Amino acid sequence: MVNMFDYYRISVPKKIHLFSVLSFALILSIIIFISNLSSSHSVAFVSKTSSHHSLKSTCVPKPNFSKKEKINHEEYIIKEEQEVEDHVNLVPPFNLAEEQRISWFKKKLPEFSILKSTRLSRQFNSRVNKFLISKSCKVKFFMTWISPASSFGRREFFALETLFKSQPKGCLVILSRTLDTPRGVRILRPLTQLGYKVVAVTPELSFLFNNTPVETWFDDLKNGKKDPGEIPLAQNLSNLIRLAVLYKYSGVYLDTDFIILKDFSRLRNSIGAQSVSPNGNWTRLNNAVLIFDKNHPLLYKFMEEFSSSFDGNKWGQNGPYLVSRVVKKLMNSTEKNQFNFTVLPPMSFYPVDWIRISGFFMKVNTRTYSRWVEAKLLQLSGETYGVHLWNRQSSNMKIEQGSIIGRLISDNCLLCKDIYSS
Repeated sequence: MVNMFDYYRISVPKKIHLFSVLSFALILSIIIFISNLSSSHSVAFVSKTSSHHSLKSTCVPKPNFSKKEKINHEEYIIKEEQEVEDHVNLVPPFNLAEEQRISWFKKKLPEFSILKSTRLSRQFNSRVNKFLISKSCKVKFFMTWISPASSFGRREFFALETLFKSQPKGCLVILSRTLDTPRGVRILRPLTQLGYKVVAVTPELSFLFNNTPVETWFDDLKNGKKDPGEIPLAQNLSNLIRLAVLYKYSGVYLDTDFIILKDFSRLRNSIGAQSVSPNGNWTRLNNAVLIFDKNHPLLYKFMEEFSSSFDGNKWGQNGPYLVSRVVKKLMNSTEKNQFNFTVLPPMSFYPVDWIRISGFFMKVNTRTYSRWVEAKLLQLSGETYGVHLWNRQSSNMKIEQGSIIGRLISDNCLLCKDIYSS
């Protein structure tokens, strides 16, 4: 028989052993729990860190194009790059003989995009008419841009700004394949968003030159029968396009290197003199501004002269010198009273000659210079419709703050951005 003491003595060790086992199991469970908890927090931290890095990497995502969008995007990039190549290809190698240049031109013809007729270019007339009719234009303006869209910069944009500042109800059509693109839309958007009426349209040269004196000349050019000359063909095509577009539609042609100061709505059938003699008679005209009615006979005469006397090796031969030759002949003929046009004085569009244009870009900190600037600005405000910047000479000149050009732009711009970094 086991007494109580013996039972207690025997059972206590058993209870202690059982308690120890349970305690050990409990401690072990707690350790495992804490370990798991710690591990869980560690995983959560790493996960948050990974998530942070992942978000950061998606701040500038790569475009997720559909297959069709990707093809269109790639085609557009290639087209923009091709614009630059096409523009360079319009210039023949230097110092070739006439026969060699014609041979070169024949081989290069497939690359001259401006000479091609496309689905887009064939819509030219309908697009222009729709734009001009729907916009109820007070004055119709035309410009050409045959260079790449990437070279249409702040200087050119200032021409558009000042044009619409002085004639907000005017319409502007830019004949340009390179600006009739998504990039061109972006370039013009600051003006179109403000409600100004400007559009770039791919020209159809066959339509423009059809039933004009230059139709045969253009056909011969496309067929490789004409020497394009050493002067860039783009320049001479621009000289011709401006004549044809006014002949077909009427309005005002402007080069893109102008600062416009006044309303043109009262001007009709006019051309500007670039220089005059001491007795006041003009000595040279310029074609950077032309204002004519539809089917005007003087435009027809200009195109006749272009076709008969084209020479792509002489600068100005098919542009400023051409209009000067034609008008001079008319002045000495019995036909002069039949043409109804006006030669405007140099102050109208060419108040500074290309030789002296640098003085309009500079600012000299002297009292004498400041007085001259104020006097010149006062003179321009009274007699001048626009100031030709002679881009060929001034394109690399910086517009200095306080200069005449700087003052003219700041007084006549709409958006007025980056004037002095242009």
